[in-house]
Amino acid sequence: MFVELVPLLKDRTALITVASIDGKLKVNLIPAKAKEGEDQALTTPLSFTGSAEELDAELGSHLASYVHSHVELRNTLTEVKAEMDAAAKAARQKVKTTQAASKSDPATTHEEPVQPSAGAATETTPSLFAAQTQSAEPASAVKEEGGKTTP
Repeated sequence: MFVELVPLLKDRTALITVASIDGKLKVNLIPAKAKEGEDQALTTPLSFTGSAEELDAELGSHLASYVHSHVELRNTLTEVKAEMDAAAKAARQKVKTTQAASKSDPATTHEEPVQPSAGAATETTPSLFAAQTQSAEPASAVKEEGGKTTP
């Protein structure tokens, strides 16, 4: 049983409790935080209940599986954190490079965007609302005034 716990105990402590409940044994394994800010998933407790014979026969393999999963999770979290740190560093470096390039080339910082003239925009792109106001009241439209229809 303790051989299976060695990989878990390399970087953290664990509390093991054993209690007798209604003729069965309940074993709890509670890993402690290795450092502040650590992901809560790495401190998930494990609990087994069974007869003494069942626990003798099966607890070791269940602990080995739990510890293996725990170590894989820790490695995955470490890898993801390293990748995120590298991406953040690359993004910061890109911003610094862009800022340095814009400071060294003043033409890029004072460049004015080209805007089309107002007349050109209205000639090429008709307004949806302008079309509605023109066709909203044709010359022969019928208006209602006070309940009466007039031409």
